[in-house]
Amino acid sequence: MRRFTASLTQIGRVPAPARLAAGVGGAVGLALLAAACGSGSSSSAASPAAPASSAPVSAAGGSGGTVISTASSAAGTVLTDGAGRAVYLWVKDTGSTSACSGACAGAWPPVTGTGTVTAARGAKASDLGTTTRSDGTKQVTYDGHPLYYFSGDSGPGTATGQGSDSFGAKWWLVTPSGSDVTAAVSSFTAGGS
Repeated sequence: MRRFTASLTQIGRVPAPARLAAGVGGAVGLALLAAACGSGSSSSAASPAAPASSAPVSAAGGSGGTVISTASSAAGTVLTDGAGRAVYLWVKDTGSTSACSGACAGAWPPVTGTGTVTAARGAKASDLGTTTRSDGTKQVTYDGHPLYYFSGDSGPGTATGQGSDSFGAKWWLVTPSGSDVTAAVSSFTAGGS
């Protein structure tokens, strides 16, 4: 009992800022360890940082619905959302079922369907659809492929996720025919044909 009392007395001698720093440092360390252990994914490329919010991103257009459009790139015409952001498919998905959740969906947020899903500028309305994700949200599909954003893209006109193999499979831009674009593309011009 005396040894325990002595330890408590010594803790009281440590300055309050040092005790606070040790507590915060320990909490941050535990959070990082839990995140690393809980992801359950492997990658041969560096995984991108998760966005501040992992809530699904919507491809809402001016009418309040989701718009899938096109843009011109060095590899040809690619799909974008109504605001000109790149959309990707993941080769690990099976049919219209998304295999990307948790940390994967934080880095690769699903394109969610709000209102009516419409096609513009060469995207085919007949290829648009939605699938229900495990969390109940509606994810936009094109030619049967669930569509995603990449959290590392800085905004419209960028495609820095192209060719990534994070979370164990390739991520590709999509053509208006529904095929994956395997050529190198890092930027594009919105409003393609």
